Amino acid sequence: MVPQEKREAFRAILSGKDVIKPGSVYDPISARIAEDVGFELGLLGGSAASLTIIGDPDLLLITLSELAEQVRRICRAGNIPVLVDADHGYGNALNVRRTVQELEAAGAAGLTIEDTLLPQAYGQAKPQVIPIDEGVGKMKAALDGRSDLSLVIVGRTGAASITNIDDTVARARAYEAAGVDALFFTGLKTRAELQAIAAATKLPIIMGSADGELADMAFLASQRVRVANQGHQPIAAAIQAVYETQRALRDGVAPKDLKGLPSAELTNRVMRSAEMKIRNENFLGLKN
Repeated sequence: MVPQEKREAFRAILSGKDVIKPGSVYDPISARIAEDVGFELGLLGGSAASLTIIGDPDLLLITLSELAEQVRRICRAGNIPVLVDADHGYGNALNVRRTVQELEAAGAAGLTIEDTLLPQAYGQAKPQVIPIDEGVGKMKAALDGRSDLSLVIVGRTGAASITNIDDTVARARAYEAAGVDALFFTGLKTRAELQAIAAATKLPIIMGSADGELADMAFLASQRVRVANQGHQPIAAAIQAVYETQRALRDGVAPKDLKGLPSAELTNRVMRSAEMKIRNENFLGLKN
């Protein structure tokens, strides 16, 4: 599937009437597994990207080039559309434009640009948001940066947990007016907050989390929520599995006695061994 087809598949999700939960992906293998088990959309979150690329917390320490290369690796591995957390676009509005160009070239189906003040300001323990006008400039730059109009540009704000719901609504309306394709919200806690946003806007909504009274998928669907994220458990599970395996080996457990290892069939499936065998036969004349 070429990038444009993946982007159209993502747009079909956003234009539908149901809520889907994306699969958290962070490398080619996790993306293939998400595709194989039936996820319609993959999500590369900022925290998962930071852990995978440099092993550090989500403190905006990775670079655009590092993120773009990881996106390229993930997107070439399969057919699942991938939504990328592009944070604040790695700088001002001009940097945002460059970010869109790089992630589009890497094969992303969509990307989010947020209005959080990043990196964290000196001496400021609490998150902050940039002025609305600056946020609008970033959204316009993001739209100007794409060459494939099927690429989904998502305006993101965490203002609900930083300022207040009125400010969140104002930002949502401003980013919608700027022309983004969807709106992404983090920090929403109540149905009333979501209803206020849905009443003030018309675009599809993506939720950073859907817990508590917002866990009702039917209610979310009625408020135009089309994607409801559910965290990044796969990379957390991978960390635990690798730790336990390394610890067991260091403690002297024989490789044949290790627990929790994948079967050869599963390993071959995620490596696409059958497809590679065909290529070996067709291109290298290797008969196995």
